[in-house]
Amino acid sequence: NIPDVGQVTNVFVGADFDDAYAVWINGVEVFRSSGLPGGPLDWSTPGGDHESSNDTIPHYEFTDVTGVALGLLINGDNDVAIAAFNAGAGSSDLVLVPNLTLNKTKQVNRGPYLQQGSSNAITVRWRTDVPTDSRVICGTSLDSLMLCAQNATLVQDHEIELTSLSADTTYYYAIGDSSEILAGDDADHKFITAPLTGVARATRIWILGDSCKGDQTALDVRDAYFNAAGTDPTHLWLMLGDNAYDSGTDGEYQSKLFDIYADMLRQSVLWPTLGNHDGVTADSATQTGPYYDIFSLPTSGEAGGLASGTEAYYSFDYGNIHFVVLDSHETDRSIGSAMLTWLESDLAANTQDWIIAYWHHPAYSKGSHDSDTELNLVEMRQYVVPILDDYGVDLTFTGHSHSYERSFLIDGHYDVSTTFVEAMKVDGGDGDPAGNGPYVKPVVGPDPHSGIVHTVAGSSGQISGGPLDHPAMYISYNLLGSVVLDIDGDQLDSVFLDSTGQVRDSFTIIKGVLCPDPDLDDVCTHNDNCPNVPNPGQEDADNDLLGDACDACPFDPSNDFDADGFCGDVDNCPFVSNPMQLNDDGDALGNICDPCPFDPLNDVDGDFVCGDLDNCPADANTNQLDFDGDLLGDFCDPDDDNDGAADTADCAPFNGSLSQPAAPIGNTLRIDKAGGTALTWLRGDQGHVSNLYRAVRPMNQPYDGAFACLVPESPAPNANDPQAPVPGMVLYYLVSARNTCGESVAGFASSGAPIQPAPACPALFADFDGAGRIDLEDNCPMAVNPAQVDADGDFVGDLCDNCPAVPNPDQA
Repeated sequence: NIPDVGQVTNVFVGADFDDAYAVWINGVEVFRSSGLPGGPLDWSTPGGDHESSNDTIPHYEFTDVTGVALGLLINGDNDVAIAAFNAGAGSSDLVLVPNLTLNKTKQVNRGPYLQQGSSNAITVRWRTDVPTDSRVICGTSLDSLMLCAQNATLVQDHEIELTSLSADTTYYYAIGDSSEILAGDDADHKFITAPLTGVARATRIWILGDSCKGDQTALDVRDAYFNAAGTDPTHLWLMLGDNAYDSGTDGEYQSKLFDIYADMLRQSVLWPTLGNHDGVTADSATQTGPYYDIFSLPTSGEAGGLASGTEAYYSFDYGNIHFVVLDSHETDRSIGSAMLTWLESDLAANTQDWIIAYWHHPAYSKGSHDSDTELNLVEMRQYVVPILDDYGVDLTFTGHSHSYERSFLIDGHYDVSTTFVEAMKVDGGDGDPAGNGPYVKPVVGPDPHSGIVHTVAGSSGQISGGPLDHPAMYISYNLLGSVVLDIDGDQLDSVFLDSTGQVRDSFTIIKGVLCPDPDLDDVCTHNDNCPNVPNPGQEDADNDLLGDACDACPFDPSNDFDADGFCGDVDNCPFVSNPMQLNDDGDALGNICDPCPFDPLNDVDGDFVCGDLDNCPADANTNQLDFDGDLLGDFCDPDDDNDGAADTADCAPFNGSLSQPAAPIGNTLRIDKAGGTALTWLRGDQGHVSNLYRAVRPMNQPYDGAFACLVPESPAPNANDPQAPVPGMVLYYLVSARNTCGESVAGFASSGAPIQPAPACPALFADFDGAGRIDLEDNCPMAVNPAQVDADGDFVGDLCDNCPAVPNPDQA
């Protein structure tokens, strides 16, 4: 309904659809999607082959139909008709989520985001909700933005390359169309171009693996990095695959990449690689699908490196760093394949100081995926890593396993994990300047077989555990986090930052440094376990990181910890100085550290009572409790009350007169009297109290077992029932015996079967500590206190009294 057609300035139709649709306004066709043929449309017209977003958030493809539709509109009610068409009779789905909008305003609903940056160019991309032309203004200061590039083609997905830029320069920018700015023109929309190729600049790189979920875990990892980085720029960032779960659809990329990392996307170039989840909807052979539609990646060496001819794998340079990005998901990884042939040629042509390679499936992992058994992982190790070793790659990064695993500096390992040996460690230290020292490479630039640090960083969105015990790994964590690389000249620093902002691992590589070796044993100081005494073989018999040549106790890893002149393996008090090694009880524990210096049994049960005085020398019995006084403590006495019933079979192990549930009562005598009934009985063996049950029945009905509790837990062997039977009725009585261990049966039927009335009388009797005294009469109901000792007379037994010598009945 349109009150005034004169107020309508534009008309747009749009839909998320599969496979085609057409729109009519007031009986006149105004739009048909490109898959439909010309001519009249009917129910059986084939609709081409268009796929919807298959997502909860529709991706509308809007078309401006103002030219044809505006003249059709009338004041009042207007009729809009929409028809949906399938590709054909065999099509399995039909989708139409339509939209008709009048006076539509243009909006940016994705981006802007930066791609394919180099020292003189960068690509700016964004998406609008309606087709528009494309325009980018830019400049080195906010008050001097000017037109940098434009395209007159009307599109929703915009891709504009800015060229002729200056290297290593900050630019501000804005995006829009020929009529208006849609985003930018502020301090948040800026980027720094790459340095000239080969020029070293301090560079920060943020690395995310399997960030895919787009939930709170991803936000925590993101925010931890943002907080740590502060105002320092991120020059570029890498994604290691599985960038949008579950299938890498366009909608999933929107909610799990663009909506999560919008701030970073508009300021720093993202360089991704393909993961198996991205590959569900993408095809590397044809370079189609959301992954390839969304990212602009170099195929012709646009950002440095050798042209690959495909976006599935590529390389680029940033200053003095060369990056190689591989496809481990679906591109051929075999020897002689196009990708590996290109890889060798690219690395052979490289002259940059640093080389970093990354892909999705790890060559080394014992996380949620096993590199010993899974084909993609095995092939990357067997076929790709040897090439990387041959051409002096410094680092690799992968995801897929949802964990963090970081190797030593290694070379030459291409088989299963069990074949990894110490000789494959170029440097077996931690790489930490504050620990064993940094990893050192004497050559600046590519140095074949100088060692690679391999990092699995697939925990930026989720963690999935695993044994995490690959022998090539220096450290492994089942923790959420991301990796931060800082490269400045000849030094590289790597940090694993967890989702709380805590640094969990760090290492450094320094290039071009000939290591110091003051003891002339051909071992660099930072790796030398005897840095001032020659120990060329680095022998370390006790594995305490102190070489045998300079270790005062070479066969004892604890050394002389207490500095009393005795090595730990022969010191009878290794952690307390005992220079005389006195030991009166001959138990190998010196007097000064022996809690029982005159008792060779010592205090083996740890109850602070020496064995020669302990009534339970092998069982902790701190208070030396001995209920029956037989010199055998309660904690090791098999019969604490000496009643002949072992504690394991005694329901009241501290009550000598009670060891099992009560026996049935003896004979019951019933005496009818005026106004009621008197009953007496003989108490059952070990019975403390009795339950009296009564049933009322017509005289001509037999007993049916349905009784009610008349007197619960009577301490006396008798009771009175004030009720007298009325004419024609009979009163039945049953009595059971009860103690803290249980209730007896209440008699036997004529068949001999035991009778247990139901429901049973309520259990008022309580003896929590099983000592044979009901709690109401027990001054220590929660602890066995058979003598009921109460020194201060406050009715709280000494064993549970917090002031046993001063009255404190409330235990305040």
